[in-house]
Amino acid sequence: MRVVFAGTPEVALPSLDAIHASPHEVVAVVTRPDAPAGRGRRLVASPVAQRAEELGIPVLKPSHPRDPDFQETLRGLEPDTCPVVAYGALLPQSALDIPTHGWINLHFSLLPAWRGAAPVQHSVWAGDEFTGATTFRIVPELDAGPTFGVMTERIRPTDTSGDLLDRLAQGGASLLVATLDGIELGQIEARPQPLDGVTLAPKISVDDARIVWSEPAVGVDRRIRACTPAPGAWTSLPGLGEEGSRVKLGPVTVTSESLPAGHVEISKNEVLVGTASTAVRLGLVKAFGKKETPAADWARGLRVEGDLVAE
Repeated sequence: MRVVFAGTPEVALPSLDAIHASPHEVVAVVTRPDAPAGRGRRLVASPVAQRAEELGIPVLKPSHPRDPDFQETLRGLEPDTCPVVAYGALLPQSALDIPTHGWINLHFSLLPAWRGAAPVQHSVWAGDEFTGATTFRIVPELDAGPTFGVMTERIRPTDTSGDLLDRLAQGGASLLVATLDGIELGQIEARPQPLDGVTLAPKISVDDARIVWSEPAVGVDRRIRACTPAPGAWTSLPGLGEEGSRVKLGPVTVTSESLPAGHVEISKNEVLVGTASTAVRLGLVKAFGKKETPAADWARGLRVEGDLVAE
């Protein structure tokens, strides 16, 4: 089939590579416009745009897919379908109607669970035992279109969102190619999603990523893993003064130690913080403007003003 692939971040690269290596013809790639990045805020092409250029595939960067010039260009490409992985823009009906078989999205959850922008993060945060990926035809309603296929993946006890998303991106790429194959051969049909079991997965903000030490240790652990690597779980430590008060925390280890919620206990080889249940042992710590370091190394350089209590 003639396909126009739509995607933007690194998580979309396995799917682009897999489709490019398949018998399907990638006639163009659609991605978000170049965006400022780094300290100099220089405009940088998206990871998908960069990979497409390496592969010699034409790249389209509309400011929005409702742009009439973009839709005219897309129509001229005569795509049979448009596979989508984390493109990052809402598609109007006028764009959805262009490809013969519609726009086929790879979504990183077992729909109808976790519709929205952050399905993997919400799966980890909720303590789900399993998740997966689903291919479906895009409709105007958020992630509600009829589905073609699924893959499942067990969530491991130490998984961060980044770990899990890497595995889903790889497995999902094969699922997306298999879906395109099935559509071309007329061997699969899209089925409506169940009406029961719908849950939402809105984008997780920096405020959401602030650790709540009055939660039980299991809740603290899940919040941190869900927010790793982005947006990054963090806490405030007023006893370090204004400059050092806000720190990002990597995944922690739940212990059997007992400490009041938020109280920090520093010893030679570890740093413990109390929760509503048992204490957690800190892993990697990143102070503002500093490199990420093991918690024990970070603690050796602290100049604590009184008792240290995380907030």
